[in-house]
Amino acid sequence: MTQKINLKAKPFNLTDEDVRWVEETLAQMTVKEKIGQLFCPIAPGPDKEALQEVLDTLQPGGMMFRALPGEEIQEAQRFLQEKSPVPLLLAANLEAGGNGVMTEGTYFGYPMAMAATGEDVHAYHLGKVSAAEGKVTGCNWAFSPIVDRNVNYLNPITNVRTYGDDTDTVIRMSKAFTRGVQEEGMAVAIKHFPGDGMDYRDQHLHPTINSCSVEEWDATYGEIYRQLIAEGAESVMVGHILQPAWQMALNPELELADLLPATLSPELLQGLLREHLGFNGLIITDATPMGGFTNAMSRREAVPRAIAAGCDMFLFNRNMEEDFKFMEAGLENGILTEARLDEAVTRILALKAHLQLPAKQQAGTLVAGKEAIAEVLSRQEFKAWVDEAADKAVTLVKDTQQALPLNPAKQKRLLLYVFGDEWGYFGNGSAKLFRKLLEEAGFSVDVFDKEALRFAYIDIKREDIIKQYDAIIYYANIEPASNKSTLRMEWNWPMASNMPWFIYDLPVIGVAVGSPYILQDIPALKTLVNGYTASPSMLQAIVKKLTGQSEFKGHSPIDPFCGMWQTKF
Repeated sequence: MTQKINLKAKPFNLTDEDVRWVEETLAQMTVKEKIGQLFCPIAPGPDKEALQEVLDTLQPGGMMFRALPGEEIQEAQRFLQEKSPVPLLLAANLEAGGNGVMTEGTYFGYPMAMAATGEDVHAYHLGKVSAAEGKVTGCNWAFSPIVDRNVNYLNPITNVRTYGDDTDTVIRMSKAFTRGVQEEGMAVAIKHFPGDGMDYRDQHLHPTINSCSVEEWDATYGEIYRQLIAEGAESVMVGHILQPAWQMALNPELELADLLPATLSPELLQGLLREHLGFNGLIITDATPMGGFTNAMSRREAVPRAIAAGCDMFLFNRNMEEDFKFMEAGLENGILTEARLDEAVTRILALKAHLQLPAKQQAGTLVAGKEAIAEVLSRQEFKAWVDEAADKAVTLVKDTQQALPLNPAKQKRLLLYVFGDEWGYFGNGSAKLFRKLLEEAGFSVDVFDKEALRFAYIDIKREDIIKQYDAIIYYANIEPASNKSTLRMEWNWPMASNMPWFIYDLPVIGVAVGSPYILQDIPALKTLVNGYTASPSMLQAIVKKLTGQSEFKGHSPIDPFCGMWQTKF
């Protein structure tokens, strides 16, 4: 089944000249070249021989980069564009700032921090900074904004990467972010259709479920997609997520055992996204090595079936050469038709024309010069925007013991417990900076050594803790990252020596800069501050607020009490 494409309508808005380029380019392609356009592999890094191997194997339509030093990624993307007859879509996960594409880029903040400010302008600034810094490296496609709703506080992958659980907030913030990205001449990919955040599991590991009824989905996730599509979102990234209510409503013959994740579901791709929501743009799968895709059916069948079902582009590979052969075989055996192949490639070329990539290729301006990196990284308004958003995002969830503000003249001696901070997209090692900022504020800070004091629970006396310290801080940087089953605080084995057993004897303050749901693991905690992001600007803002130099201004975009009455006291 194919869908009619209107190249002059949203989101492509092509001119007659643009349409002619799309049609002529498609007509000149061999079948192998068309199949190559379907693929968007992950870049192997900056090595030119490795990049050339990708080009030789796939002749891909795009490529996605993880963050590299700015000059390295710029040179890599320049090499790719120079070697590709048809210009490439070059993508990056620009979710939290320019650091999604270059390591020295601005770490602006996770989307939930923007939502906590309550002001759309900060999401706009996030999009603007992310795209401006991505653009100078050669990136032209942002795999963002995330338009999921974090309804289930146990979900280990959405969490602070979302704008929260409220539909209207997600719409407002995502629209503002999109505007910022598009003003910089970059395309967005709204994700992860049909909507993550309902399940407590991670689609990186297995297919997950959006459990909304048809009516509930239409009023929430559907309304989000409907409005972002109307706003001109160029592409939709599809998750390996089931939506049983809509799938069975659109195809009553389906049984539960027949349901497939959205990346393989014609009901969701063509019936819901194309027809019900009227999306005319490009559909790309989420990463196909993910368990949610690989566990659905044999890869031999799944590779061509994703395109046959309605996806236009195929993200990442298990093995590039094998996946290419699977796609070829799918065309030969009828899983994938030539008409569907041409439709998908037309949309890929249309997005390239929309971004003016052919004209830029002819002018030699697909990738900026090296000087552009230093220029964009020195923009002072970017730093001001980051600091302002952080100041307005920090949220005082509760302080029922009235422990704040902390005063180094009266509460100089602090004991710091650190949870998480080991991995994640951007936050590694943030506790060291947090400690440094506390010491600069006048505190003396000891860090609990969870290895040396593994059995300390047995020996430490209450009176020793009270004599030695004036307050305790539990610092939690538990960030969402792929292939994690949970986002929870992990206690020291075997006797949980790092649990707050002295919570009624000293002020105990929780500071969460990753997951904002730590009260599920410390429900007795009397004071909690949520920062949502472990960036330097956020940590500076938190310390100022802990010490009373600045007032708390943030409002929680989710329920930090996790629906539990015992966490509120």
